[in-house]
Amino acid sequence: MDFRKGRRREDPDINLIPFIDVLLVILIFLMVSTTYSRFTELQITLPTADAGKAAEQPNQIDVTVDAKGNYTVNGQPVSFRDPAGLAATLKAAAKPGSDPVVVVNADQFAMHQMVVNVMEAARIAGYGKLTFAAQTGSAK
Repeated sequence: MDFRKGRRREDPDINLIPFIDVLLVILIFLMVSTTYSRFTELQITLPTADAGKAAEQPNQIDVTVDAKGNYTVNGQPVSFRDPAGLAATLKAAAKPGSDPVVVVNADQFAMHQMVVNVMEAARIAGYGKLTFAAQTGSAK
């Protein structure tokens, strides 16, 4: 029902004044924040990795564990019954009176217990420096 007969319906207007005020405030905020952003930059010189292969340490014992459960110490195959037997082999392979680095090179299919045996043998032998050899990506 139209109770306003004879009157023409007014078209709704959009008041642009508040819209322009909001846009001006946003524009001022963006101008102020972008001028300060260039002053907060830090100039950092990042290091580069140009290292070659590390030199072979003369005071180290290389222990290799393969997937079949065979151990080698400095390239010589060894057999033992428990970690104490491997510890005796590690002590025999080291120079007297030195604290060598034990380098463990384990096959990817070797059981974890085999690597733990080497770690336990190094502890029993009194060698506190133990590291693991890692193989970089190979071409397939």
